[in-house]
Amino acid sequence: MIATGPTEALTAGMRAWYRAKMFVEHAIFFSSDALHILIGLVAWIGIAWLWRRPLSDWRPWLAVLALLVVNECVDLWVERWPDLAMQYGESAKDLLLTMILPTLVMFLVRSTPRLFSAGGGGARRRRRGSGG
Repeated sequence: MIATGPTEALTAGMRAWYRAKMFVEHAIFFSSDALHILIGLVAWIGIAWLWRRPLSDWRPWLAVLALLVVNECVDLWVERWPDLAMQYGESAKDLLLTMILPTLVMFLVRSTPRLFSAGGGGARRRRRGSGG
């Protein structure tokens, strides 16, 4: 099918993205809820690594949230459920599941940085050459 205008081209792109997602979702051996949790965490860590930002920075978290909102908009555009309340509820669940681990870890890193330092929770480290 050849798109005749910008709306048709956008819809065709959204449908292609949606079909690719459905392929991945049906090809894996665990639930789509577990996939949302894993994708959220991997995307957040990957974006932070690519941008060379610490996990305590808001920018990688916001980037994952933006990608997630776009993804959920595609789902709402392409899928047509008989009950919109169920469809919106599923999108809200996807948002929560995808962002829960990045959010929790980011707040832990921001509030307790010693927990994530090389010293292991503030344990004392020997100095080189201290002879002990």
